[in-house]
Amino acid sequence: MKLRPLHDRVVVRRVKEEEKSKGGIIIPDTAKEKPQEGVIVAVGAGAIGDDNERVPLDVKVKDRVLFGKWSGTEVTVDGEELLIMKESDIMGVLEK
Repeated sequence: MKLRPLHDRVVVRRVKEEEKSKGGIIIPDTAKEKPQEGVIVAVGAGAIGDDNERVPLDVKVKDRVLFGKWSGTEVTVDGEELLIMKESDIMGVLEK
């Protein structure tokens, strides 16, 4: 990856969504919502706190996370669509 986020930002790759509904109906691309789940591919070094100390991030590379529908900024790097967002935009980490 040639993209390194700054401060408390993370780079997220959206996970692929199912092509079919639970009932077996195939959903066309135009009717699909973008998934609100992704995998972290890069993290920043952390924000600078009030005491001028660096505050490390709670998430790490390869964490599977949930985020808000309108969170982050979409970017394309090496032909791959990614999201850059602040750690505070992440709602939770999915545990295995």
